[in-house]
Amino acid sequence: MTGAGSPHLDGGRANRQMKGTYPPIDDFGLIGDCHAAALVSRVGSIDWCCLPRFDSGSCFGRLLDWERGGYCSVAPIPGSSSTRAYAGGSLVLETVFRTATGEARLRDFFAMREGGRENPRRQIVRILEGTRGSVDARIEVSPRFDYGEVRPWIREVGKRAHLAIGGSDGMLVWSDADLVREGKHDLAVSVRIRDGERVRLSLQYVRPELADDAAAEAARPQDVDDLLQETLDWWRRWGSKGDYRGPYRDGIVRSAAVLKALTYAPTGAMVAAPTTSLPEVLGGHRNWDYRLSWIRDSTLAARALTALGHDAEADGFRRFIERSVAGTAEELQILLGVGGERRMIELPVESLRGYRRSSPVRLGNQAYRQHQHDVFGQVLDLAWEWHQRGHPPHDDHWEFLVGVVDLAAELWARPDRGIWEVRSRPQHFVHSKVMSWTAIDRGIRLAEDGRAAPVRSWRRVRRDMSRAIEREGYQAQPGVFVRSFGRTSMDAALLLLPRTGFVAYDDDRMIRTVDAVREELEVDGLLRRYRVRDGLGGKEGAFLPASFWLAECLARQGRTDEARTVFERAVSAGNDLGLFSEEYDVRGRQMLGNFPQGLSHLSHIMAALAVG
Repeated sequence: MTGAGSPHLDGGRANRQMKGTYPPIDDFGLIGDCHAAALVSRVGSIDWCCLPRFDSGSCFGRLLDWERGGYCSVAPIPGSSSTRAYAGGSLVLETVFRTATGEARLRDFFAMREGGRENPRRQIVRILEGTRGSVDARIEVSPRFDYGEVRPWIREVGKRAHLAIGGSDGMLVWSDADLVREGKHDLAVSVRIRDGERVRLSLQYVRPELADDAAAEAARPQDVDDLLQETLDWWRRWGSKGDYRGPYRDGIVRSAAVLKALTYAPTGAMVAAPTTSLPEVLGGHRNWDYRLSWIRDSTLAARALTALGHDAEADGFRRFIERSVAGTAEELQILLGVGGERRMIELPVESLRGYRRSSPVRLGNQAYRQHQHDVFGQVLDLAWEWHQRGHPPHDDHWEFLVGVVDLAAELWARPDRGIWEVRSRPQHFVHSKVMSWTAIDRGIRLAEDGRAAPVRSWRRVRRDMSRAIEREGYQAQPGVFVRSFGRTSMDAALLLLPRTGFVAYDDDRMIRTVDAVREELEVDGLLRRYRVRDGLGGKEGAFLPASFWLAECLARQGRTDEARTVFERAVSAGNDLGLFSEEYDVRGRQMLGNFPQGLSHLSHIMAALAVG
């Protein structure tokens, strides 16, 4: 096993949870099958899971409402301690519980198989195995469909099998531990497990109209055990495709596995995170649905996985972007649903109170309507990188790319909402301007390799953009790039400028900009995004991707010791499993925001490659 953490005394924690005190975000581990995901706490409780897709209604959701959300717990009677780790490079989560009378190991995973892209099992497996003495444990299954709105009808359908059905959702529950109904909507059983014994639990999504057919296929203990080995083999085969062997290999492998798990296999889209509405400010309203696919994140993830040798996943992101933004450039959106859906209307969920009363809980994200000009550069940069790898754009896609370049040339001088999706008035963000410059620059490079395009006018626009950025987005004294035209404040997004080629990492202007960003935004070794008002209210935490961007910049500027210090500080903000949230509260020493965050993990990979 890799990634083992230090022991945590969980008896008191479990008692507090039963009284309705929400665990910290870093309590959770991720399991997933490239279609859906679940979060499992230190005390063996699945407190968040959406089936059959990342963006489906939750079936276990007490992470966002302890009373109404639903959960599935497999855990010793309170009074145990635990350690946990992932098995090798897989997403099979292993939690070892220790009590006064013995020890038991819980394995949690989504069952994987070859061909699962088209025909996934949509099955969570939980296996509790005695490893020493005896352990008294309790199994509880309390599904609540559609974000807690639906308490399902549960009925016995065969030997050791139950169906939970409500609305358009269904779950087939099987265990060899003789679960019994408690009331109308829950299943539970208490067990004593001894050394060498196993108790198995299977939770499988089924469509209600097909539920009886699914229930007719009786499971056997050996069938469930076989799923464990099949899943371990699947992750081992996938991990073997990577070729990184540097000093930070374990962390990189974990981040790559997270990116893989956040990928929706049928389309190649990557969700920003598997959760919605985990707050950036506790008790506040900076709560967003991240179970959507941002073009920016998918592009950056493609670059990170390509660097590790996972070309198939990178190509999947590219194909998703190419398909989903196909049409005219004017129809280009910054984010989409995992199936390519375009309408991501933002709605509150009245049935859930929110994590630690942080409300509202939101579905969808109105940012899909925003103008964020960096998306032009992301699309063209991805096309250019893929072209360099021997995959030039086909004629129809080139026609679309020309449209994107022309649109960037038309709109670059206008303000936008920027990478941070501000909900205040649009501004002339320097990062957005440079990414628009990137779109023009990559379009010119592609055209120079034999494509028809208005290159002469593009070159003129590129020159005008460069002059405007260096005149309005650069402060001569003290010689740094700034957040937006006419302002003096700093922005962590400025750390991304060298990736475009607009300015070199070791350019004196960039070195000074890095130092200015640190001076204004650094707090306890981590970076905030910015310090200005954004129309949302509340003070958010440090932004972990930006901290990794800083480490990468320092490393590529030859400031190796500084880079390593910043990198290790950012890594320390992860949990014992090597998982990162979006933000970190340095004062409260706790994670904030949706979890685990894809942008944090892909930024961790790029920083580790630079620092290592």
